[in-house]
Amino acid sequence: MTATGAVLTVVRHGPVTVLEIDRPTAKNALNEAVMTGLTAELDRIRHDETVRAVVLTGAGGVFCAGADITAFNRMRAEALLGPRPTLGGSLWSDLATFPKPVVAAVEGLAFGGGFELALACDTVIAGTSAKFAVPEVRLGVIPGGGGTQRLVHALGKARAMALLLTGDTLPADEAAMAGVVSQVVPDGEALSRALKLAGRIARNSPLAVALAKDAALRAFETSLAQGLEHEKRNFHVAIHSADSREGERAFLDKRTPEFTGE
Repeated sequence: MTATGAVLTVVRHGPVTVLEIDRPTAKNALNEAVMTGLTAELDRIRHDETVRAVVLTGAGGVFCAGADITAFNRMRAEALLGPRPTLGGSLWSDLATFPKPVVAAVEGLAFGGGFELALACDTVIAGTSAKFAVPEVRLGVIPGGGGTQRLVHALGKARAMALLLTGDTLPADEAAMAGVVSQVVPDGEALSRALKLAGRIARNSPLAVALAKDAALRAFETSLAQGLEHEKRNFHVAIHSADSREGERAFLDKRTPEFTGE
């Protein structure tokens, strides 16, 4: 286990890295140190070929209660310099476009920026007591980490608008029915289940996983025809890879493949 500071803990589980927001007394609220630490760690493991999947979670039974309210004055000051405050920088876009799979393990609150972190991950495992919300309008602001966009993609206009404009809470079971959460598990098991899922992903070809993720993300940005064309290009890259040949040989030899990501 390594700590990148008092607010972020990094733990390796073989090919899976766990990033744990560690401010339990503040319900893991996002301050500058947390956001800077997450951004730096994502940048570091982006280029680490031994890391094949990431799990994002929070300490103390809480995922993340959103932005630290004490940061509002700084955001106001930075907003005067342009339409895009720099607090948090590119964290949410870095997470959403991260080339390796990211699984969110959510228990307790995932509010505001915390919900936006979960939405930026590839899939979410939630404890039964997990609660999701974008309550920013109750504070006189709006989501600033992609919530207005990713929530519409995830829920559809009607349901997303209801949450965005009221600040109401979405319980874990409803989040699962709406497709925001892939699996609801007993409280206390979200992290272990997320690790199991990430471990299963990590056993596959890292190149094929990255290409599949890249193609799937295009569905949010392009037409169906353009997405299918991008998928075809990624398929041709995969089928000519060393991993593809290893997968074929391992299948014929009835053994576990040894993928290298090439």
